[in-house]
Order: sequence, then C-alpha cells, then structure tokens
Amino acid sequence: MKARLRYYSKSKVQNRYVVELSIHEVGKSAKYPDGIKYGLICKDLKTGKYVLLDNHHPKGPHAHISDRELAYEYVDDDKLIEDFQMFVLQELGVKL
Repeated sequence: MKARLRYYSKSKVQNRYVVELSIHEVGKSAKYPDGIKYGLICKDLKTGKYVLLDNHHPKGPHAHISDRELAYEYVDDDKLIEDFQMFVLQELGVKL
C-alpha cells in the first residue's frame, strides 16, 4: 500500500519553536502493526531541546525527550497529538 497522508502541519511558535506533525496511513505490516507511520517534533531553536514522537522500524512507537528515549503506546491519532502537546508543555514549557 502506498502511504496516504492523514495529517500534516508545520509551523513556528513564538518565533522560537519549530513544530512539525506528520501522520501517514501505510497499511498494517510487521514493521507497522497499527498501519500508521508518524513523526511529531517540536524543537526549541534557542536551547536545542526537543520532543519527538515517532514509530520507525525496528524500534516501534517511542518518544525522544531531548536526550532521553521512552517507550510509547500508540492508541489513535487524537491521543498521539494530545500526548505530544503534553510532552512539549512539560519539557519545553510551551503550550501548542
């Protein structure tokens, strides 16, 4: 199955944070059992700190919170975006 874009957004917040969200439907497979491939990032251009949620093979769903990596459980697109916004607020102090 060819990847189908489900959601995409890119913006700059407070002229300091670059935010890019990308969610694709890829069909269920061993690499993507949920049939979804995603990458959501918010980077602070001033400090270099960032929050990234992605699910590339072979790691599966996980979060990068600056220099830490955490397991993450994908539920659905809405919960993914909600969790991403929560991580950004906790780590970078900015409300998206």
